[in-house]
Amino acid sequence: MRTFDGKNILIVGASSGIGQATAQLIQAEGANLFTLGRRQPEGIQSIHITWDASTATEPDKSQLPATLHGLVYAPGTIRLAPFGRLTLENFRDDFSVNVLGAIALLKAAVPSLIQSKSASVVLFSTVAAQLGFGLHSSISVSKSAVEGLTKSLAAEYAPYGIRFNAVAPSLTNTPLASSAGLVAPDRIQAAGKRHPLGRIGSPEDIARMVTFLLSDESNWVTGQILGVDGGLSTLK
Repeated sequence: MRTFDGKNILIVGASSGIGQATAQLIQAEGANLFTLGRRQPEGIQSIHITWDASTATEPDKSQLPATLHGLVYAPGTIRLAPFGRLTLENFRDDFSVNVLGAIALLKAAVPSLIQSKSASVVLFSTVAAQLGFGLHSSISVSKSAVEGLTKSLAAEYAPYGIRFNAVAPSLTNTPLASSAGLVAPDRIQAAGKRHPLGRIGSPEDIARMVTFLLSDESNWVTGQILGVDGGLSTLK
């Protein structure tokens, strides 16, 4: 029997990067996959619900399955700039995608998660929420809020059997990082050397942790922020 046979898993942000890698892994393990996003993801089969996380409005609950066994909220932003150049609107936009979008989705999805009696929710933080990096103030603010949300909801919904955890990656070779100029060919080697394990992350590195947290193998893990960062947050 495969890990996710008979389980309904909802992924937001499955069209690229970590979300797509996660969708491919759990679908190979038998999941009934539901996706939310602005467009139907390519390369996977899913029941797709059109929704824009940046609007921070609840999706239509009637389109969600009655029972959800797992939920992954993978949208994110990378806005690196000196604090003095960031506008209040920049902070609002990052907070809207990273935090308010997750809240809006969870408001709609919690009733379906409760029905499973053993659901798992995975959110995303960043190594920059733990370590102080210059130029990261906006993303650090919003992802630190995600960590607080994770722990609070883990406590509140533990009696319902719902587990909440967050994964905190370091630099990962995704289209989002590429669009921010962080994984250009002339920068990858230097970026990798800053990590104790000598390289930056891949989407599959992060997706494997997400898959573990969604599975019953992690059924005594909740309220945790798990660094998947090549040792950057804890080693010198």
